[in-house]
Amino acid sequence: MRIAVFSAKAYDRTFLMRANAAERHSLSFFDARLTVDTAPLANGFDAVCAFVNDCLDAAVLEQLHSSGTRLVALRSAGFNHVDLAAAERLGITVARVPAYSPHAVAEHAVALVLSLNRMTYRAYNRVREGNFALDGLLGFDLYEKTVGVIGTGQIGLIFADIMHGFGCRIVASDPLPNPDAKPFVEYVPLATLYESADIISLHCPLTTETNHLIDAEAIAQMKDGVMIINTGRGRVVDTQAVITGLKSGKIGRLGLDVYEEEEQLFFEDLSHGVINDDQFMRLTTFHNVLITGHQAFFTAEALTNIAETTLANIDAFESGSGTLHRVNAK
Repeated sequence: MRIAVFSAKAYDRTFLMRANAAERHSLSFFDARLTVDTAPLANGFDAVCAFVNDCLDAAVLEQLHSSGTRLVALRSAGFNHVDLAAAERLGITVARVPAYSPHAVAEHAVALVLSLNRMTYRAYNRVREGNFALDGLLGFDLYEKTVGVIGTGQIGLIFADIMHGFGCRIVASDPLPNPDAKPFVEYVPLATLYESADIISLHCPLTTETNHLIDAEAIAQMKDGVMIINTGRGRVVDTQAVITGLKSGKIGRLGLDVYEEEEQLFFEDLSHGVINDDQFMRLTTFHNVLITGHQAFFTAEALTNIAETTLANIDAFESGSGTLHRVNAK
């Protein structure tokens, strides 16, 4: 099959070409994000391979359908950027990578916790400038702290397991408790989690129910000085609400690997221009905020699994056999 790969970085090329070493498919790589303006690049291709910040709304899907595309192979687990109803109406199959490396994302969430707690990013910059003062770097023992995990899929449970290893109490909230959760995971109502957790880590998908789950009302229920970590979906957090919480001191530390308006920012080098997102720039002014650019998934193991599963989805679609991780409209 002829595949148009959008939002293709050097690492995407490396791992997809490695997975396609037998040259089962013809891969064409495009640096551009998939949008209504760039969709014509896919003319004549059997499938498009898209990433999390590519746009797959009805207008884009209609263009793809009219130019012969019948498969959208996502290089991600999330699919909230796809209009699934439009895809179904047009007869376009959508497939995803349901799990690539839950350890990668969970471990990155832990890295954010540790870095924020002990302010290692501030200490690093200070020492490079010859400043060895400890003022402003005070942390706390993780031992016996309460960690709230919202969303207990594979990633959430791995994160809980790691934090339990530090001696933390684990409370969790999920509308569908995971039967694989270990006995130390205590499921509680969301309000109870907000009230009791010293650290809250978000691992839930983006749905109508979780959109802006962390809003002003939720933050008001939390402990003073709470640490919030989001390596899930950007729109689970109301950015303006957390800015208000940071200003008041209600939120003591904030770690983000995702951002609700990240589509125009993340995965690009914008260091030579002006970033016109006032809310994002406001976040960067807080000394107790640590932001990474959607890199939690970014390990060699994860990229290998993403590439291999993506190619396997394409194989299954073409042959009609094998495992196709199809996403259907509800």
